[in-house]
Amino acid sequence: MQIYPAIDLRGGQCVRLRQGDYDQETVFGADPAAMARRWVADGATFLHIVDLDGAKAGQPVNEASIRAIVEAAGVPCQLGGGLRSDEHIAAALSWGVTRVIIGTKALQSPHWLDEVSRTFPGRIVLGIDAKHGKAATQGWLLVSDVSAVELAQRFEHLPLAGVVYTDISRDGMLQGVHVAAMADMVKATRLPVIASGGVTTLDDIRNLAAVPAAGCIVGRALYEGRLTLKDILNTAAPVKSWCKSREDGA
Repeated sequence: MQIYPAIDLRGGQCVRLRQGDYDQETVFGADPAAMARRWVADGATFLHIVDLDGAKAGQPVNEASIRAIVEAAGVPCQLGGGLRSDEHIAAALSWGVTRVIIGTKALQSPHWLDEVSRTFPGRIVLGIDAKHGKAATQGWLLVSDVSAVELAQRFEHLPLAGVVYTDISRDGMLQGVHVAAMADMVKATRLPVIASGGVTTLDDIRNLAAVPAAGCIVGRALYEGRLTLKDILNTAAPVKSWCKSREDGA
C-alpha cells in the first residue's frame, strides 16, 4: 500500500485543519520544502500536496511553495486544491507534479472531467471528499446530495489514475479511519482508492491494507509524532503499491 505523507499549504506554510475547518488550523512549519525533504529522508516515495488557499479561492494560489516542494522532494508528488480548468491542470503539471486531484469541478461539470481525463490520461485523480457519505465541494465548505460511491461509479470508465477518498468527519481529528466507508468505496469502483482522513494508529494502516486500499494519506499523526513514517512504511510494506506498478509501465 502506497503511503503519502501530506503537506497542506496555507499562506505558504505547512498546516493541518480539523474536519476541513479553516478556523481550526495548526501550523507545523514555515518551510514546505524542508518538510518535503524530511519525509523523503524518512522513506517517503510519493507526497500528497494540498493547496488549501486554492481550494477556497477556486484557483491555484501557492505555486511558489509547490514548486519548491517538488524540487526538494525528488519523488513524485500529487496536488489537489483549486484546480478547476484545463489551464490550472496544465500549469500544475508544468510545475513538476506527477498528477493532479480534481474534486469540486468534477461534481459541477462531469463533461469537463471526461474531456480533461482524456487530454491528460493517467495524470488525474478524482478527489471525493465526503461527510456522512455525501460528496463535499468548495474546499469542504458545501455538502451535496450526491453520494460518494455514486460519484466514483459515475467516472470509473474514464482513464483516471485513481480516487482519493477523504472522510471529512475524521480528517485531522485523530479518531481513526472509517474502515467500513473505505471498504464500501473499494468494492464500488474498479479505480484504485487512496484513503484519507483519521489515520491515527498502525492498526489503521493494517485495516486499510486489508480493505485493500491502494494507498493511504497520513497527516496530523505524523506531524504530532504519534506515528513514525518508518513504522507506517514497514506496516504497509506487504501490500504492493499500485503507483510503483504504474510507473514501471504496468
